[in-house]
Amino acid sequence: MSTIETVRVSSGSPTWDFAGVYYVRTEGMVKFFNLPMFGEFSADTIESEYILANDAGFPVGTCRLRPLDGERVKIERVCVLPDYRGKGVGRVVIAAAEEWAKERGFKEIVIASRDEVIEFYEAIGYTTNCAETESDEYFSCTYTYKSL
Repeated sequence: MSTIETVRVSSGSPTWDFAGVYYVRTEGMVKFFNLPMFGEFSADTIESEYILANDAGFPVGTCRLRPLDGERVKIERVCVLPDYRGKGVGRVVIAAAEEWAKERGFKEIVIASRDEVIEFYEAIGYTTNCAETESDEYFSCTYTYKSL
């Protein structure tokens, strides 16, 4: 694996960066977990903001940032291509999202973590609140938090 580089993708970013985000989510979530396209992309808007991780220009990981209020931002739709999982790409994506959030003055990050990957978020400094959960027919999630 080459050095993973990240880019911030938002309104005004090149079309190919958005294509990279959608490619990773389509391959890593829709195809891998057999999710409906509508379910994966229904909350995306023209104003959505993302981190895109590339390996030698090839998109391999992503996440979406959604401000909740002036103090908190939610990191959502964290996804790494199956062949890149367990190789540190998720850490790079989350670190880039945290940096962007901190630069923008947010004080706390919220992530609804799939239950099977909670240990990943705890290992990078997130605190789990087992009283806050959500689930659907595909995933069960528990909220995790980190102060910036």
